Amino acid sequence: MGVTTFTHEFSSSIAPSRMFKALIIDSKNLIPKLLPQFVKDVQVIQGEGEAGSIEQVNFNEASPFKYLKQRIDEVDKENFICKYTMIEGDPLGDKLESIAYEVKFEATSDGGCLCKMTSHYKTNGDFEVQEEQVKEGKESTIGIYKVVESYLLENPQVYA
Repeated sequence: MGVTTFTHEFSSSIAPSRMFKALIIDSKNLIPKLLPQFVKDVQVIQGEGEAGSIEQVNFNEASPFKYLKQRIDEVDKENFICKYTMIEGDPLGDKLESIAYEVKFEATSDGGCLCKMTSHYKTNGDFEVQEEQVKEGKESTIGIYKVVESYLLENPQVYA
């Protein structure tokens, strides 16, 4: 078993508080609304969205995956940081035990934010994760962020 870490960043013209509210606090409602072709729904299995909560994301037929479960490890609303771990589901396959994520939204001088994402892939056996293997997931995440950013630009009163 090993752990492989990847980081990437995404710049947005949206304030960190709005991006955090949309992508972290209310994602279970917003993401299925904005991306119904991929995400069927998000069910809270345990908790109320705080640390220790478990959510199940159910995907639509267009997705190569059926579902995933994630545990919320930390939600820091003052510093716009969320840590969560994918603990079950199709994206893990038989080679990954879990994937731990840390997402942080930092203010930029232009009123927008820089989203810093770190992923820790915990593998089974001696499997090693290569960057090209996580490229599709990274691009998918950035695509979701861009859809949310566009929605917030078109709706400046939402999550204000």
